Formats: sequence, C-alpha cells, structure tokens
Amino acid sequence: MLDFLISVIALLVTLGILVTIHEFGHFWVARRCGVKVLRFSIGFGKAVKSWIGRDGVEYVIAPIPLGGYVKMLGQEDTNAAETGDVPVSQRHLSFAYKPLWQRMAIVAAGPIANFLLAIFVYWIIHVGYGVSGIAPVIQGVVEDSPAFAAGLREGDEILAVDGEETIIWQHVTLQMLARLGETGELNLTIDPASSSTTREVSIPLLSWMGSETEPNPVANLGIVQFEIPARIGGVVAGGRAEAGGMLAGDEILAVNGEAVSGWTHWVDIIRSSPELSLDVAVQREGSITGLAITPQRSELADGSVIGSIGASVQQTTLAEIVPPAHQREIEFGVLSAIQPAIQETWNKSIFVLDSVKKMVIGLISVKNINGPITIAQVAGETATYGLDIYMGFLALLSISLGVLNLLPIPVLDGGHLLYYTIEAVIRRPVPERIQMWGLQLGLILISGIMVLAIYNDVSRLL
Repeated sequence: MLDFLISVIALLVTLGILVTIHEFGHFWVARRCGVKVLRFSIGFGKAVKSWIGRDGVEYVIAPIPLGGYVKMLGQEDTNAAETGDVPVSQRHLSFAYKPLWQRMAIVAAGPIANFLLAIFVYWIIHVGYGVSGIAPVIQGVVEDSPAFAAGLREGDEILAVDGEETIIWQHVTLQMLARLGETGELNLTIDPASSSTTREVSIPLLSWMGSETEPNPVANLGIVQFEIPARIGGVVAGGRAEAGGMLAGDEILAVNGEAVSGWTHWVDIIRSSPELSLDVAVQREGSITGLAITPQRSELADGSVIGSIGASVQQTTLAEIVPPAHQREIEFGVLSAIQPAIQETWNKSIFVLDSVKKMVIGLISVKNINGPITIAQVAGETATYGLDIYMGFLALLSISLGVLNLLPIPVLDGGHLLYYTIEAVIRRPVPERIQMWGLQLGLILISGIMVLAIYNDVSRLL
C-alpha cells in the first residue's frame, strides 16, 4: 500500500510539474504577444478549484492530471479573422487576429518550455551532483558472443560508441540504445588492456533487439560490466527461496558448479530455470553452504515463461563494488554546467524522436510505449532512489513531452504548427473543413496510442 501511495503521489507531482510548465509556456508568450487569456487549466474535467486572478484570467485545477490547456480569445475559431466573429473592440486581443509568427510562437512555446525545464534540471544535477559512474572497463566477455567474436577481452575500455565519447557505462548504454532495431555495424573505439594503442572494433547488427521491451545492449553483446554482488537482501514468506533455506545476507557463489558473476547473472539463471532443481552454493557467515532451490514457474503477459524464487537484492554502494581506479567523477561549476546540460537535452531529444520513428516503421516494438501506470511506478521508484535520480527522470519525461507535442499530428502543438506553415505558404488559413478532418484523425490516433499505452501497462502488471 505504501508503494502504491508513493507511486500515485509521484505521478501527480511529476505530471503536475510537466503540465504546468508546458501550459505556462503558452500562457507567458500569449500574454507577451498581447493576447487575452481567458482560462489557465491544469488538468481536465470539472474544476476542483478555480479562481479569478488580478489579471482577469480564470485559473483552474481539474482532477484528471493527463494534460491542461490555455484558453485564449479567438483561439477556438481559427478562421475568426476571416469571418469577423470577434468584436472589433476585442480584435487587438484576439489570438486569431495576431500575425502568423506570433501565433506560431505561442503554439511552440509549450514544447519549448519543456525543453528549457530539462536544460534547467540537468544544469542543477551537474552543479549539485556532477557526473559520477563506473569507467566502461570490460570485466569479462562471454565466449561465442558478438563481443568475443569482435576481439573484445577483459580489461579493455570502451572509449567511444559510434564516435561519441563514453566516460562511464551509462554513456555506453545510451549510445547503444540509440541503435535499437537497426541493421548495420556498431563501431567501438577500444583502449585494449594488452596494448597502449587504441583500435576500432565493428560488431554486426541485424534488427538488433527490435522486439525486446527491456533491452540490455551491453549484456546482449556478451560484455560483462561491474555487477552488484549476488547478495540476498530479503526473502518472501512462502516463496521458493525460503523453502530452499535461503536467508538474508547469503551471497550466491555458484549454481550447478558454474560461478555466478553478480546479481544480474543470478537473476538470468533463475528466470531461465522454471521448475528446475538448482544446486546453489552460498557463502553464509564465513562458510559455504549448499542449497537446493527450484524456481517457481511464472507466465508473463506475452506468453513467455520464467522462473522466480521470491528474493530481493541487498542494497550496496558504488564504493563497495568498484575499485577507486574505475570510479569516475566529474564536477561542474555554475557556468561550465550549462553546455553539458544543453547537450544532454539535445541528445535525448534526438533519441526520443528517433525511437518514435523506429516504432512507426516497425524497427522496434510498440510494446515500449508506456502509459500512466508505468510512469507512476517509475516516478515512485526514482523518488525513493534519491533526488538526483528523480530529477533525471523528470527531465527525460519533459523532453519526451516536448518532442511528442511537436509531432505534426492535429490536436497536438505540432499539428497547429503544420497548419500555420501551410498558411505561410499558401497565404491563407487552411480551410476549416480540412482542419476538422485533421482534428478527428488526430483524436483517433492519440486515443489509439493511449489505449495501447494503457494496455502495455496492464500487460506488465499481469
């Protein structure tokens, strides 16, 4: 129940921040352009609270937090300037009577506000926390894997992926994720452990992990990173771990005689062994103990079958698992943090846009579309991990909102910008009949995406 409450609160706070910033972008630019704003609403539905501000604007807080809107004089009738529906005395305050460039600026201001929020958040993270992580030094390579075939070995450091510098493992993962669903070659710049000369390595890709919903590109290539120790933090009452005699504090050493490299390796073994008896060697209070554990069979929503035992990982810190030589920390000043904040916002905007394109053309699965349930879960989890982690998630979500709103889909800001671009070319507004067709098409498309997102959310819970 506590986790549920944290998730709900985190969702409301997260969406509240994003929607408020987005709509404030429209509101602020509209006021600067001399447009009369009638209503500023955060959320949809019947107002929970509303009041009239000193500026004459009705401010509304509504119960459905999945969006908001700014209502302006003359906005609903896009052809008001032609039909004369706005009284002459009010035309200088009407959105419809404003020059085309001002209307475009007002519409674009919402997504731009989301990008500015992301830049500001990343700036705070860089100034307050800096960049910390683990140097991308390979701790092992699985035999017969793509990485092994390409010549990667233990001790090699990945300096760049596709020409982009990688200082920590997170950079490596993000650069590799940008290649999801693609066919071609993944190019790595390597500092070999056995040589002082860097070399280039190419790994062939074929529709790389396009159907996966939780892709792990580094592991998929057979590369072993520093892993969290396979140490048990707790066991679920009545679960297979408890039935097998496993206790909190046990560290998994081997399964069926095969050494366990870390928690991820341990989880992979459990998931791939439903209803199979496993001989598990654990270290307990300085001595080695043998256990027999049989993972329970569990069926996922997509029909796949995995094993589970009901055990959680023991929390640990970076300093406990990584040698000082492999820990990377970069500090930024107030001014020096601006450039990386802008760069990170730009890189992740391109990543989101590229992911949307790949979903549309079928290179990656539409199962990666997330809805409010998943957002609530992730927001709740990141809120418990620490402020910097939550802020990073907030910035990424703000970027996603900005990018998606700029897509040329009617009902979205990008759809309005498309109409205004056409108007600039043909020198007259797009006919209202065509705009209504576009509105209906846009509503169907957005509704379909929302249904798919909620379906994916529910499927992950089942």
